[in-house]
Amino acid sequence: MRFAPAAAALSLALAMTASVSVGQSREPDPRAAMLIAQGEAALEAGNTQGAIDSYEAALAVDPGYTPIFLHLAEAAREDDLQGKAIRYYREALLRDPNNLAAIAGEGAAMAEKGALEKARLNLAKVQSLCGESCPETRELASAIAAGPRQPVMTAEASVPAQPQQN
Repeated sequence: MRFAPAAAALSLALAMTASVSVGQSREPDPRAAMLIAQGEAALEAGNTQGAIDSYEAALAVDPGYTPIFLHLAEAAREDDLQGKAIRYYREALLRDPNNLAAIAGEGAAMAEKGALEKARLNLAKVQSLCGESCPETRELASAIAAGPRQPVMTAEASVPAQPQQN
């Protein structure tokens, strides 16, 4: 009788640990996998909006599959939407705090946006998790070295000021 509460708490903790580890390494729903493949093909073809649409449809089909957020973040970065990409990376990190691709991707998006100090913090975290020779470490270090992306000038932004008439 005295051990019943402790045994119940221990079994609950083990059940939660098992369910979390199984959820992180599972395969996506077959329909979601098909939509992810369509999104990857669209992204390779330069159709970022088509890729985003496919990834969002995959997320609707299988909302528990974390790598979809990484795909969405990659497409957002291709579309120069670093803030949106950071949000997707953070969602992936909420689900899997040690996801190297999400940590490195978030850091690269921060570097592209100009937040180099925050990107360096992500680099330190990636280095502590996988070392200097890890591909994520090298990619993030090169993104930090490249610095922020330069904004593209639009025609409206470069219209010269009109001289005042007397």
